[in-house]
Amino acid sequence: MGIVKFTPREYQTKIFETAKKHNTLVVLPTGIGKTAIALLLAENRLSLYPESKILICCPTKPLCAQHVKSFGEFFSIDSNEIILYTGATNPKKRSELWNNGKIIIATPQTIESDIINSRISLENISLLVLDEAHRSRMKYASTFVAKNYNENAVNKRILALTASPGSTKEKIDEIKNNLFLDTIEIRTETDDDVKDYIQEKEIEWVKVNLPEEFNKIKDMIKLMMDEKINELRRIIPNKKFFNKKDLLALQFQFRKSIMKGNKMAFWGVSLTAQLLKLSHALELIETQGIKQLMQYWDKLEDDKSKAARTIVNDTRIKKAMQYCLDFNESKHPKMQKLKEIVQSELEKNKEAKIIVFANFRNTIDEIYKEINDGLIKPVILVGQKEGLTQKEQIKRIRDFEEGLYNVLIGTSISEEGLDIKGGADMAIFYESVPSEIRMIQRRGRVGRLIKGKIIFLITKKTRDESYYWAAKSKERTMKKTLYAMQEEPKQSKLGNF
Repeated sequence: MGIVKFTPREYQTKIFETAKKHNTLVVLPTGIGKTAIALLLAENRLSLYPESKILICCPTKPLCAQHVKSFGEFFSIDSNEIILYTGATNPKKRSELWNNGKIIIATPQTIESDIINSRISLENISLLVLDEAHRSRMKYASTFVAKNYNENAVNKRILALTASPGSTKEKIDEIKNNLFLDTIEIRTETDDDVKDYIQEKEIEWVKVNLPEEFNKIKDMIKLMMDEKINELRRIIPNKKFFNKKDLLALQFQFRKSIMKGNKMAFWGVSLTAQLLKLSHALELIETQGIKQLMQYWDKLEDDKSKAARTIVNDTRIKKAMQYCLDFNESKHPKMQKLKEIVQSELEKNKEAKIIVFANFRNTIDEIYKEINDGLIKPVILVGQKEGLTQKEQIKRIRDFEEGLYNVLIGTSISEEGLDIKGGADMAIFYESVPSEIRMIQRRGRVGRLIKGKIIFLITKKTRDESYYWAAKSKERTMKKTLYAMQEEPKQSKLGNF
């Protein structure tokens, strides 16, 4: 049995008391100790079942490595019994590690693979912890692991952790059902037992205008989009607007209609495909820049689909492409603002750590080239699919923590769970995201131990503005929904399947 080497805070103790008795979804602001609840519950389960094991699942290897470090630091147990268990280890070696480990910290993808291949069994796991539980939707690996655990474990207890499970009751219920959770424990920055532990975050909105040359390109794209929307309205006359979510839903409906023999639905599929591609082009010119849009035009020209052919052969899009060539040296005004902000912060505090979030890999590369100058020492953090091994990811995070780099430029991999040693002083959102989950995750990277600053770069009258307010609205709805669900009667999900 391990002994927890820290004194829990009042809210951690209260949540732990619930989690001892019920499978619990814990929703806490980032940086105030979700892992501490996992430590307390692991100690409790091992004291009840000394021969059992604890399994902690995190979506990425860098997050797994952080949990290995936390358990090694705050849990009295032989370090050889705390196992990092990921796909980077040979399968035969993993079986040996599983047998020898007491606390196994793994990616759910690896656990899923080893269950399917009969390398391991979850029968003797007395606690399953699922970190970043908002990912547990549809057929994600953590849902498979939870179902197998529920079917096979002898002494079952599930703890799910997240800062942001989603804004609607339907999304939250999906997580609860997928992970066999009985109850919810939520705390926000305003709760009496939490607010003393929340570091102040200064928020600043830096707004820029879209340059005239960008507007010329935007106008050409908009002309074609408006025409295609009018065509779509002839098929669905009662629809007043078509955002991305609407278009994807319509496309699905049209495809189902095709399967039922409706040949006219082919037109609807093509129209929605065209509008989705045009919408993406519009987003690139509004929030990213001309170079990013030019790369997208190249991609469309290589695309043999009817929708892509229709777009690239349209005279307005040909004109937009020519404008891109004419203005290709023009940078998005957010790029210069970003450099000015980073330089100013580092001139005031040479020890500052800054995280820059951006959605697109080509934008990240451009930011790196733009700011890599003298005082600014940037490093890029992206996912494996974008060309960075998990080993290199961990190394870059460590080098950033130790001051070898002072600016971390990352995609979504830098949003979730990363606990930068000492905390980041500033987070800059290069563009807004319409997701409340991603906004909360990004915000949580700063102001963990010290006061932090968050800067939103926003291009006026573009999706930067609409996405920002959409995410804020969803976050308010999420908190209201979670507090209501927290009061619902607790009913055990174990054994339902």
